[in-house]
Amino acid sequence: MAIPLLCSTRNAHKLGEIRAILGPAFEVWDLSTIPELGEVEESGVTFEENAALKALAASRYFDGWVLADDSGLEADALGGEPGVRSARFAGELATDSDNRHLLIQRLLALPSQRFAARFRCTIVIAKNQKIFGTFHGTVEGHLIPEVRGGGGFGYDPLFIPEGHTVTFAELPAELKNTLSHRARALHAFRNWAAEAIAR
Repeated sequence: MAIPLLCSTRNAHKLGEIRAILGPAFEVWDLSTIPELGEVEESGVTFEENAALKALAASRYFDGWVLADDSGLEADALGGEPGVRSARFAGELATDSDNRHLLIQRLLALPSQRFAARFRCTIVIAKNQKIFGTFHGTVEGHLIPEVRGGGGFGYDPLFIPEGHTVTFAELPAELKNTLSHRARALHAFRNWAAEAIAR
C-alpha cells in the first residue's frame, strides 16, 4: 500500500518531479489539500532551515508524513548566489524567466568564460511538528549565459551537469530525474523510509 506523503509545495513542476522520482510506493499530495495553510515565510539562511520551516508549518495541518524541499543554484563566480534566494533572485514576485534573465546579465558582466556552479537540494521530513530526517543532494556543473532547451523549470535551461554537454532543460526528464540534486536527496529519503516508515 502506498505511503501517504504531503509535499509542502504549490510548485506543480517540483511536485511532478517528486512523484516521478519516488514512484508508486508513495501517494504524494501538495498544499492544495490544505488551503488553510498560507504562504510560509522562507526566512532561513540555509536550504535546511527553509525546508524545516516549510515541513513543520505543514505538519500542523496534516496528520501524517510531510516532505519539504528547499533547493537552489550556487554560482561560484557570484559568491554562491543566487543560493537560498534562487526563487526570488529578481524579486519577491519574480518569475522563472525574470530570474534567468537577471542571472544571465550578471554572468555576462563577468570576465570569466566558464561558470562553475551546482544545484543543491535539502529535504526535511516531519510528522506531528517534529523533524524525523534531513537529506541532501548536490549536482555539479557549469552555467551558460543563454537559454537552451524547453524542458525542466527554473534555471534548468542555463545549467549543464558535469559529464554532459547539454542543459538540464535539454535532457529527457527521465534522465534528469536520475542525476539531479532533487533525485539524489529523494533517493536518500526513500532508502531511509524503507527502514523507518512502517508499511
